Amino acid sequence: MIAQVTDEDAVRHLLNDEKATFYIGFDPTADSLHIGHFIQMKVMAHMQRAGHRPIAVFGGGTAKVGDPSGKNSMRRMMSQEEINSNIEKFKVQMSKFIDISDGKAIFVSNGDWLDDLNYIEFLRDIGPHFTVNRMLAAECYKARMETGLTFLEFNYMIMQSYDFYKLHNDYGCKLELGGDDQWSNIIGGVELIRRKTGDEVYGLTFKLLLNHEGKKMGKTESGAVWLDPEKTSPYDFYQYWRNIDDADVINCMKMLTFMDLDEIAGYEKLEGSEINKAKERLAYEVTAIIHGKEEADKCAAAAKSVFGGGGVSADMPTTELDLSSFTDGEISVIDLLTVSGLAPSKGEARRLISQGGVVVNNEKVPAFDFKVSKKLFESENGVIVKKGKKTYHRFILPV
Repeated sequence: MIAQVTDEDAVRHLLNDEKATFYIGFDPTADSLHIGHFIQMKVMAHMQRAGHRPIAVFGGGTAKVGDPSGKNSMRRMMSQEEINSNIEKFKVQMSKFIDISDGKAIFVSNGDWLDDLNYIEFLRDIGPHFTVNRMLAAECYKARMETGLTFLEFNYMIMQSYDFYKLHNDYGCKLELGGDDQWSNIIGGVELIRRKTGDEVYGLTFKLLLNHEGKKMGKTESGAVWLDPEKTSPYDFYQYWRNIDDADVINCMKMLTFMDLDEIAGYEKLEGSEINKAKERLAYEVTAIIHGKEEADKCAAAAKSVFGGGGVSADMPTTELDLSSFTDGEISVIDLLTVSGLAPSKGEARRLISQGGVVVNNEKVPAFDFKVSKKLFESENGVIVKKGKKTYHRFILPV
């Protein structure tokens, strides 16, 4: 999982021979963590199991600025209320994986120290340790030079570096971890601490969750793969991993599960249709970690029923239609696709239909204006809509 490390020998010694305090930052830019965040939480869980103490820093301060890393435009400005609400939701989700009892882990917001900084004092104290030339050479800034980098965002690296300095002083934190897109920001903190205190601290980054083509995973047509079951249902979550490309399944097993590497090596030998066994195991393991074994069992049973037993399951994603959605006893397929989230817009729904990618009760939808009679929804199983080869959705009427 490791991408880069500032001093590998020193970090090996720190982790093998000491009980280290380390931190990872999470900016609360949404009301749920997503699968990319889970990589970092898995790292925290591994480290905690090995006896080290994690600090999760929630960006109550930095979220007001926005990290330019990996972004081609400035992030949306957020209110304090929204930021605070998101942080509380992050804490609940993270507590499922990190033990915070008896001081075994620390949850803290960097707004606690960034919000009250005196601007002039901060510039005089921290500013001299950063050169503009060095900052502009960082990948997180270079990528934005053509599209425009605001002075607001230019402060982000200094703020994150100050976080490490503050945590080092207050908690003895010696190590900052993060995704590999955070390398420049982490280096900034390591160098700031060395210049301010003379202490040696370290940075280590982890590979991003990429597919075999080098593109970020964890994105669907409707957005990110969220950990909140209200935003990405357990079934859709399971199906995402069940349907990934054959070439990505082993890497995902290594990155996302706690499976033994020897067991993963066994799955790595599978070929052809046998690879489906690896995908099913991956989907089950990740769903069980995020949503619990009971939900993973339901998802596996629903998938087996849908794909191997006639296309119907009580546990498959289901939308209960409002009777007001019908006109003259009918509803358009375009409305079904959009109300259920199978298509994010009517335009996308039309594109799916035009490509022959929509099937209603085993019959391909022939035209944009195709409508479904209300009577069909009155059957025991309701109406089953299939998008593409692998996405099923059931529609029912109110009981």
